[in-house]
Amino acid sequence: MIRLQKYLAECGVASRRASEQLITAGRVQVNGAPATLGQSIDPDHDEVAVDGAPLARDEKVYVVLNKPAGVITTAKDTHGRATVLECVEGVKARVYPVGRLDMDVEGVLLFTNDGDLAHRLMHPRYGIDKEYHAVVLGRVTPEILRRMEAGVRLDDGMAVAVRAAILQSSPGRSRIRLTLREGRKHEVKRLCAAVGHPVRSLRRTAFCGITAEGLRPGEWRYLDLEEIQRLRVAVNLVNAQAGER
Repeated sequence: MIRLQKYLAECGVASRRASEQLITAGRVQVNGAPATLGQSIDPDHDEVAVDGAPLARDEKVYVVLNKPAGVITTAKDTHGRATVLECVEGVKARVYPVGRLDMDVEGVLLFTNDGDLAHRLMHPRYGIDKEYHAVVLGRVTPEILRRMEAGVRLDDGMAVAVRAAILQSSPGRSRIRLTLREGRKHEVKRLCAAVGHPVRSLRRTAFCGITAEGLRPGEWRYLDLEEIQRLRVAVNLVNAQAGER
């Protein structure tokens, strides 16, 4: 037996939390009857449907996209803008982005239908490293980097750069590398603005050590088994079998 929300996550429907919301909203049925929150099922015998469409467990798939600027991280956009799901249309399973990047931000964005893994990768408790290269206004000094590493208070709490380095510095513009773990909304931009260096362009270069090296903007690739295992180890899923593409 397995909790229904866990089964939905394993099928790639949504994260566990979002799956609970689907159940509460009455959109999930088990053997033709409305599901209840906390319900357990037997995947080998019970039929589960979402909005009337039967589910089956998909093979686990793991993808990295080099997200281009101008693409929105959502499944569907009511304004007709390009979405990241359009960038991964060739993937052989239905996958969803792990977290999000702002429309103007480029770089590493992971996708998977492994709901358990995605949920943990996005949860602050696991402290997943996310590395960014930012072009900011003004000359960044070592003192500014120390402030970022010590922590800067924003309107929703402290923002801390785990690591910070100057890649290039000039009076009008600097390029810096920052590693953060929380991933709050617009956190890098707000952190830089708070120390007097507004961001002019931003690229995520790594997520848990996984990069988009060799991929042009808009291109994607499947993760290899070593990369998948790295993600699973980082969120304490080492005892569960890693999927293959």
